[in-house]
Amino acid sequence: MNPSVERSFRGHKDGVTSVAFNPNMKQLVSGGMDSTVMVWNFKLQLRAFRFVGHKAAVLSVAAAPSGNLIASGSKDRTVRLWTPNVKGESTVIKAHMAAVRSVSFSADQQHLVSASDDKTIKVWSIPAQRFKHSLAGHSNWVRDAKFSPDGRLLVSSGDDKTVKLWDARSHACVHTFYDHTALVSSCQFHPDGTCIASGSADKTVKLWDVRTLQLLQHYPAHSDAVNEVQFHPSGSFLLSASADSTLKVWDLAEGRLFYTIHSHEAATTSCAFSPAGDFFASASADHQVTVWRTNFDQYLEGSGPPLTADPPPPPPVAQVDPLPEEEQLQPPPPPPPPPPPPMAEEEESLGETEEEESGGDDGLAAAGELMAGTLDHVVNQLDIVSQTVNLLEQRLTLTEDKSSSMEALLRQVLERQELVIKHLQT
Repeated sequence: MNPSVERSFRGHKDGVTSVAFNPNMKQLVSGGMDSTVMVWNFKLQLRAFRFVGHKAAVLSVAAAPSGNLIASGSKDRTVRLWTPNVKGESTVIKAHMAAVRSVSFSADQQHLVSASDDKTIKVWSIPAQRFKHSLAGHSNWVRDAKFSPDGRLLVSSGDDKTVKLWDARSHACVHTFYDHTALVSSCQFHPDGTCIASGSADKTVKLWDVRTLQLLQHYPAHSDAVNEVQFHPSGSFLLSASADSTLKVWDLAEGRLFYTIHSHEAATTSCAFSPAGDFFASASADHQVTVWRTNFDQYLEGSGPPLTADPPPPPPVAQVDPLPEEEQLQPPPPPPPPPPPPMAEEEESLGETEEEESGGDDGLAAAGELMAGTLDHVVNQLDIVSQTVNLLEQRLTLTEDKSSSMEALLRQVLERQELVIKHLQT
């Protein structure tokens, strides 16, 4: 069954930039260009909360794993920590020297990471609500930063077209991926922590293995910039949101596009899965937040109850296109060569075709014949070289003999000249 619209929320007065589920599944959180944070309650009895405090656009929102705290990052250079209730109390953190593009909690809720246009990533202690340390290494704006599920690594991406892996303990950058050709707006760890995904303004989605540091999958994903990528909690699917106004669901096991979803009337800026994966949400520059029932997780056990809110507006017209067979993605093409410092990064293509496999033996045989012919040619050339060397040796010997003869002749001439001179003197 195709994904279907479960709820649609309107309340932002400008484009919506970010969306996140509260893990308690009672609320949905969004941030917008109108400088507000909206908390949408799914229960009929509760109205939406509008949190006001930021002095500029809210660019990112995140909900803590416990569900009792919300973080927001703003163009006003601050991070705010909110309690998601009617009071909407917040703590202001003067975080960066420029706009804060991303905020995200660690799985244990002990830390918050923020990414900024000041080219830095900062880690904050949640219990102490104080700054811990910075990660510096990007040469341009940092768009996104996330903790790994175990908290030992971080991943970041930015306008310098790179994706960076960081050691959370040593604060060192352990690897940089150079495969994208434009700014990288989003990065995300797989739920098992073994790989990362990224979405870029170069319209592609890429996946890397963090153990081998190899490119696993490459998708020419959208017709415009990819604004965000999110893994399904099962790790089997990836969701991407794009400036082309679509959402796309990718089947990672098959390495192909699963669904294309048309709903929003402007750029789709953000997306998020619910903790159980039975719902996902999308945010758009059209001022709207939409909640979808996945319906494609029939491969997985369990599906949550329907969400409700009051009063339910008529659902928007949504068009969901399953992938036609002729449009299925091919194995990933090789990435462009990285700039210096050179990084030896081989691409591991997924889903090799049977045609390529069956042609392997013929290819080896042809290669063997070509090698044999090449060796014969080399042997012949060596014989020619050997003959040439022998001829040169013979000529050298003759030259040496001629030199000896000339030397003897010159001695005879000198001796005769001496005799003539003596004869004349007498």
